[in-house]
Amino acid sequence: MTEKVVVSIGGSILIPGIEDHEYIKKLADLLIEVSSKVKISVVCGGGKTARYYASVCRELGGDVYEQDLFGIAATRMNAGLLDMALGNNNFPNIPETVEEAVNLFEKGNIVVMGGTVPGHTTDGVAAMLAEGIGADRIINATSVDAVYSDDPKSNGNAERYSRITIQDLEKLVGTEHGASKSGVFDPLGVRIAKKNKIDILTVHGRDWEDLRSAILGQNIKGTFVDSH
Repeated sequence: MTEKVVVSIGGSILIPGIEDHEYIKKLADLLIEVSSKVKISVVCGGGKTARYYASVCRELGGDVYEQDLFGIAATRMNAGLLDMALGNNNFPNIPETVEEAVNLFEKGNIVVMGGTVPGHTTDGVAAMLAEGIGADRIINATSVDAVYSDDPKSNGNAERYSRITIQDLEKLVGTEHGASKSGVFDPLGVRIAKKNKIDILTVHGRDWEDLRSAILGQNIKGTFVDSH
């Protein structure tokens, strides 16, 4: 049976503001290449675009719910760009719910989506989608190359992990969104992956070799989070 994979790709990886179109095109080519071996769906984060709109919204008096709505809109714009590079051209009709994405996935498409509702991060959405399609693993493609004991960008002594259990990851990320020491994955997403025994592979989203290996379930330089 063909394996199923959900890729959660950070907005800072997709749209850092430097030749973004080249990266997105290359990512699309990679996804098309590996889709002959595994069934893929992708959830895109909002990155600095989401943060910018959320911050302007806040300065204009918007509450957290309203800020989230602007962030979600940014994730869907990012998803639309990748969807376009894949040749699907669904934008602006990017899936708005996990159920909609699951239905599209079952038709054999490489499904690309962003956020869904306020309060759910795109990591959380990726885990929900993984649950919905019965995925074998979630690829956490971030701006950090592995799971660390703390944020390696601010703590040079943070311990790097090559393999940990889902229980270890659960302790690292805490119980509430925003409580994570490393910011490596959303706590809700970790709980969903744990419940459904879905492995999480964390790799740097711009390391093509590691990203490809993770999608295909091969050995990686990043972190393998064992859910079993």
